[in-house]
Amino acid sequence: MIQLTEKTLARLCLTASAQYGERTAFTIFEDGKINGSRRVSYRMMGLRARQIALLLKRLGVAPGDRVLLLAENCPEWPLAYFGIALAGAVSVPLLTGFSPEQVQRITAHCEASAIILSRAMAGKIGPLIGAVPVMYIDSMTDEIDVSLNGSEKRLPLPVPDENEEFPRREPGDLAAIIYTSGTFGNSKGVMLSGANIISCALSSLIIQKVRRRDRLLSVLPLAHAYECSLGMIVPVLSGASVCYIDRPPSPSVLVPAAKTLRPTLMVSVPVFIEKMYRSAVLPKLQQSRLYRFPLTRPLVERAAGRKLISALGGSIRFFGIGGAPLAAEVEKFLRRARFPFAPGYGLTEAAPLVTGTAPKRFPFRSTGAVSPGVEIRIDGANPKTGVGEIQVRGPNVMMGYYRDEEQTGTAFTHDGWLRTGDLGRIDKGKLYVCGRIKALILGPCGENIYPEEIESLLGSSMLIEEALVLPGAKGEIVALVRLSDAAKAAASAVEHVLEDLRAWANKKLAGFSRLSKIVVRNEPFEKTPTMKIKRHLYGQYTPSLRGEV
Repeated sequence: MIQLTEKTLARLCLTASAQYGERTAFTIFEDGKINGSRRVSYRMMGLRARQIALLLKRLGVAPGDRVLLLAENCPEWPLAYFGIALAGAVSVPLLTGFSPEQVQRITAHCEASAIILSRAMAGKIGPLIGAVPVMYIDSMTDEIDVSLNGSEKRLPLPVPDENEEFPRREPGDLAAIIYTSGTFGNSKGVMLSGANIISCALSSLIIQKVRRRDRLLSVLPLAHAYECSLGMIVPVLSGASVCYIDRPPSPSVLVPAAKTLRPTLMVSVPVFIEKMYRSAVLPKLQQSRLYRFPLTRPLVERAAGRKLISALGGSIRFFGIGGAPLAAEVEKFLRRARFPFAPGYGLTEAAPLVTGTAPKRFPFRSTGAVSPGVEIRIDGANPKTGVGEIQVRGPNVMMGYYRDEEQTGTAFTHDGWLRTGDLGRIDKGKLYVCGRIKALILGPCGENIYPEEIESLLGSSMLIEEALVLPGAKGEIVALVRLSDAAKAAASAVEHVLEDLRAWANKKLAGFSRLSKIVVRNEPFEKTPTMKIKRHLYGQYTPSLRGEV
């Protein structure tokens, strides 16, 4: 791992480029193979980042200016990210799932001086073409397409002088603004300094070592703090290589890419591994005679675990899972199968890691121990359960929300702790996350009902694709569910099956949190980039929420 003289993105880029030289930094899997023509070495990363920085300067971008970065995952994305840093500017990475209205609103809010994007995203900036300089990174070789005043030109990338000086930025200066797309709406611009981002990455390396020979397969959006910090900054610190995929990472795309790359590391959200388990692993387990007997079941599960590792290339030694809770029955299988998974907990406002672990070093349902250098406390803990709000303090915690003093003020306690809005408890140094405060449902006698726990229980059924638990108008608990293909195949018996499912679930739930009804929804739920349902769009249950077609 490189030794940084200062915790800035610019210093990280230049130091890694000099130390790791011709080692592969970034590449891409497209059209069924690794595209060697788009391979980027660490030396080339440093050169291209400096060239982009010089071009931004010529386009009028000054230190401290905001530059929008809107593109799919690709090797050119990190080059632009580091180029913005070397220009002394502030990167504003946007999720490709944002609507044109959101993109244009954010551009106005952050007062962007330039935009770097892919051709596929051009339609989202609309009238902004011509208002600010636009740079198209997917056309980058020694030249690059640039739109100035609405007129497009192909310009040569400037050749940096060996003694070229770039604007100096301090570790505590603003480095990135990440606009969230959370489960409760109200997108806010999280301000992160270079020290925030790099401190987080360095802490994660204490939890799980990353080596130069490691290969990481990137499947989450780079504009998300989780992937940017752990899936990009960490490998660059370590001299490892990162491979991107040219399309959304469904299992049918992910498996061939993994077979080719043979990654040693991945970071993901639960939905990927849950889908692989429920669609490919569980049906085969249930068909096995040996799986039916307690004495031989462990042998079958370990064999299934080896097959799962093989499906991901055969070399996985760390599979990080974060962004949402992992379903309990999937965690049980992964443990018994000896799959090298490791959960973590964090949020964009903490750059993002708060707790984490290496594989096999955490108790069931926990998210590991607090990240080195970070502190957590449980505020307002219930005397019986120990559950209260998770609050965080440390070098990874954000500077605040961009141009929003009111929201920044409410995000912190009077003594400087970040309010996460999440409920949790600590037991023997490990954090257990219970759910969101805003999602909490109060029972008839004031009991705390955690809808995420009920949703996880329902999701363990082969009949349910996904579930959202909401309070009804009279205080009843209702589950909106999308049926699995297996359930749809038995359409004539669905009503009867759902009633059996409700009875089964209620036997496992406390009396005050039992379901009054399960309602089928045909339309997909709207989700965040980490595949969490946007709860604020659904609120209280009414028949109109059923989404019937």
